Amino acid sequence: MGEAPLKAATSAPRVFFYVQHLLGIGHIARASRIARALVEDGFDVTLVTGGTPVPGFPGEGIRHIELPPIAVSDGSFSGLMDSTGQPVNDAFKDNRTSMLLGAYQGAKPDIVIIEAFPFGRRQVRFELMPLLSAIEHSLERPLVMTSLRDILQERAKPGRDEETITLVKKHFDAVLVHGDPNFARLEETFPLADQISQRIVYTGLVAPSKPKPPHERFDAVVSAGGGAVGAALIRATLEAAPLIKDIKSWCFITGPNMPQADFDEISAQSGKGISVFRFRKDFASLLSAAKLSISQAGYNTVCDILQTNCRSLLIPFAAGGETEQGERASRLARLGLAHVLEERAISPQSMADAIERALELPAPENVDLDLDGAAGTAKILRRLYDER
Repeated sequence: MGEAPLKAATSAPRVFFYVQHLLGIGHIARASRIARALVEDGFDVTLVTGGTPVPGFPGEGIRHIELPPIAVSDGSFSGLMDSTGQPVNDAFKDNRTSMLLGAYQGAKPDIVIIEAFPFGRRQVRFELMPLLSAIEHSLERPLVMTSLRDILQERAKPGRDEETITLVKKHFDAVLVHGDPNFARLEETFPLADQISQRIVYTGLVAPSKPKPPHERFDAVVSAGGGAVGAALIRATLEAAPLIKDIKSWCFITGPNMPQADFDEISAQSGKGISVFRFRKDFASLLSAAKLSISQAGYNTVCDILQTNCRSLLIPFAAGGETEQGERASRLARLGLAHVLEERAISPQSMADAIERALELPAPENVDLDLDGAAGTAKILRRLYDER
């Protein structure tokens, strides 16, 4: 009787899934949804994370290895810091690399998934290039895949796209694009995609399952993603709230990474009809009962909005030359699924005007996009594993 669970566990395909979040929580949230779907499909998953811990992720039942956390100080993504706010040094990097390689050797995976790299996360190539080298020298080489959101950040430096193509051709068997090609195709934000077209597979958007009705209801749900760069959005909406007659109850979710001073200031400004939280596990449920969502245009938040058919006002994050959220927001606006306010135009009055316009949008119904990307990823991995 004691051997049956061991046999079942060893017969399951083993997945080693690396994800590094640096500023927000979107990367680990999406990876956690995918990991959950893989576990439910019978895969044996080890999720390796290297960012600041986020409550609730990756969730129960997922084997989790935490590397010493690193983060960036602001939206410019320049410079890595450790958990004490100090710049990381070579000894720190060497330690993380050793831990990552040890985790890989211990997991003995059949499939390795590396989130974002080599299309992004160049900051951690100090440990990912040794990992790829170790994979290539493995006695039984696993399948290697990169896991991408549907819209990529524009490249500013010449030669980066060519370098990415070289790494994909040398090390990766598949490029998992977590999107619906009817909404966004990889070649639209990565111009050399045709050179790796045979490796590209679309999984669908990684949205949550349809949520249950919430235990409490708010007319408007205002969220700032991870919160590290969302204070201006929250403050402007707080000041605009008294001007909006059609919204009586407000839920403000600042994000777990909002600096404590900002959170305390925002909480002190809350009044009648306004509730402030750092995090809500029932975020999608709250959207399903709300008249309006006000948020940035991050991948996971947009997936929550689409799954719940909630009207939305999007203020895409644009600091430091970021283009990904702006591109996503504009595509949704063209489909009539959102109203957009540019980050540089935020003020209490512009926010009030934008809220009124967003409330005039028809409630989205039956969004014609593939939102089952977590299960889609599991099906693709199963097929690729079985083919091999």
